[in-house]
Amino acid sequence: MATLESKLEQMLRVPVEALGYQMWGIEYIQAGKHSILRLYIDSDNGINIEDCAETSRQVSAVLDVEDPISTEFTLEVSSPGVDRPLFNAEQYAKYIGEDVKLQLTMPVAGSRNLKGAVSKVEGQMLSVVVDGNELVVALDNIRKGNVIAKF
Repeated sequence: MATLESKLEQMLRVPVEALGYQMWGIEYIQAGKHSILRLYIDSDNGINIEDCAETSRQVSAVLDVEDPISTEFTLEVSSPGVDRPLFNAEQYAKYIGEDVKLQLTMPVAGSRNLKGAVSKVEGQMLSVVVDGNELVVALDNIRKGNVIAKF
């Protein structure tokens, strides 16, 4: 996770958890005046629009005081959804046996895009079965990982 995202997660975790939600993850997409700070929250009871609005108000107040991002940005608060992004080893471990889609920074087995079932998580290493082959990927090599929703 990038340094700014780590700092933001540490800063915003307490107000999010004080509202009774779990901080699922943070994405900061830098694009000048169109930058986006996306905050994912979750709870055992699910997330609705009021939960997102309440969290947005609390988080906005913290961001206004702390001012960790010097440029303009849009704050988005969302549930992770059915194709939820995965940010850390604990989250990948919850989805052992489930299919995931990974975008990698550096290729593994000749590809930067993998789809397969999570078979195990050991420390910061993720094992994924892709086309019958078990591939091992370092979590810090994953640019983006999502659960593949089943319908």
